[in-house]
Amino acid sequence: MRHHSDLTGILVLDKELGMSSMRAVEIARRRAGRAKAGHAGTLDPLATGVLVVAFGRATKAIDLLMATEKRYETDVDLSAFTTTDDREGERREVAVATPPTREAVEQALAGFVGTISQRPPAFSAVHVGGKRAYALARADAPPELPPRSVVVHEARLLDYAWPVARVSLRTGKGFYVRSLARDLGVALGTGGHCATLRRTAVGPFAAEHARTLTALPERIDESCLIPLESALALVGALGPR
Repeated sequence: MRHHSDLTGILVLDKELGMSSMRAVEIARRRAGRAKAGHAGTLDPLATGVLVVAFGRATKAIDLLMATEKRYETDVDLSAFTTTDDREGERREVAVATPPTREAVEQALAGFVGTISQRPPAFSAVHVGGKRAYALARADAPPELPPRSVVVHEARLLDYAWPVARVSLRTGKGFYVRSLARDLGVALGTGGHCATLRRTAVGPFAAEHARTLTALPERIDESCLIPLESALALVGALGPR
């Protein structure tokens, strides 16, 4: 009989609001008998949705899993910027005499589709001189991070009622939704930060197939996991993006 510590496979979690990705992975790892574990892409504590956790030999496939496209839905509050580019940070209200029209928001979003240059949020996990950017920002020394090239396959306006624009995104790796919210506000001459954020898919692993930690058993076994070979086949079936 296989011990829990020997588990290999992929667990698709639906991360809850307020929990860090590392905390979610640690809880899952403990329930799996402290099997080797890692995740394919961080979700902020204020974000919910798909967190792909790899156990055992599947951890060697994390880079491949992280390279897949991601899907998000976010509510962008255009009334203010914040220090963290989400609702957790200090607000800086922006006076907007005439709110942008739906057409203006759609046109601005279209400008972010393709390969774009994006500056990560100051409160992010990017390394700066051997330290995480968020650690510097919390010490009142927020770094001015250099822009990086990222890919946006699709940016679609789902709903709009000033000051909130609900946006659907399909992106490549390394993309920050919080940066998109900020930059959308800059493009529109308004504020911009993420009021809500949900990742609906990582590659072929979608939210409808994910399970919350509450719904998972106290002892995670093979019945909770996607076998590594099956997971790799699903990723391969997507083909090049």
